[in-house]
Amino acid sequence: MATPEFCVFTEPQQGASYATQLVMARQAEASGFDGFFRSDHYLAMGDFVDGLPGPTDAWTALAGLARETTTLRLGTLVSSVTYRVPGILAIQVAQVDEMSGGRVELGLGTGWFGDEHAAYGIPFPAKRFDLLEEQLAIVNGLWQTPAGATFSFDGDHYQLTDSPALPKPVQSRIPVIVGGAGLKRTPRIAAEHATEFNVAFQPEEVVVDRWGRAREACERIDRDPASLKLTVALTTLGGATTQDVERRAAATGVDLAQFRQDHTFAGSADDIVERAGRLIEQGAERIYFQLIDMTDLDHIAFIGEEVLPQLR
Repeated sequence: MATPEFCVFTEPQQGASYATQLVMARQAEASGFDGFFRSDHYLAMGDFVDGLPGPTDAWTALAGLARETTTLRLGTLVSSVTYRVPGILAIQVAQVDEMSGGRVELGLGTGWFGDEHAAYGIPFPAKRFDLLEEQLAIVNGLWQTPAGATFSFDGDHYQLTDSPALPKPVQSRIPVIVGGAGLKRTPRIAAEHATEFNVAFQPEEVVVDRWGRAREACERIDRDPASLKLTVALTTLGGATTQDVERRAAATGVDLAQFRQDHTFAGSADDIVERAGRLIEQGAERIYFQLIDMTDLDHIAFIGEEVLPQLR
């Protein structure tokens, strides 16, 4: 198996300007991370935060980061199909790919947070999996249409007629991430449309089971299961001392005792390495460390400099 990749994953809607995201991404780059991924949400969650200064649009922010970083993979985990029509999304992502020199990835999902849709007037249909399948087919189809040819699509929800399918991304194929813990449909959609299957915030046994289901889905359509990258995302609180971990828990409004019992990376470098190492042994090809406090640059440095070298 190839050397696993390690990415920062964060939630800017909780209260982070573009400037804060830029400083965080540059710290991640300096600390040896392979990628910087952000959520795509428009409303803060939980009572501990007020959401100030307000949300930033994910693809606008990633466009800025594309010009102000040099090595990080950049993407969403994940964008919702309710936010953008697929033709425009394909243009946006391809443009940011060009701006980054070919470092962009698209995570796409059904969306789940009804309150943010109500807050900003975004339609939120009850059934969204069909939208996801059609959007995945469209963005991949647009990007993979040869220059000079056109792309058409006649679906139940979207129709495209003789699209020039421009602009083309820099990458021969932009990586597409599908995630979730569903038993049947999500693994099948990943096998049919994605380059990566991500399972987030789940117990280890659930993560491994869903990976297995995605591999089986690949086999059913005669796809090489090894061509689908298997990844995991877990919230992280680490530190060189117990006091460091406690301080970081307090800063993010976390009950540390409960946090340690949940499906997380928590504790010392050795604690995190032990759990991450088990996941790698069971097939993880990329790990996303979800870091909530975007102003705690020392936290990023700790993971990058004390944890990642042991896992590599």
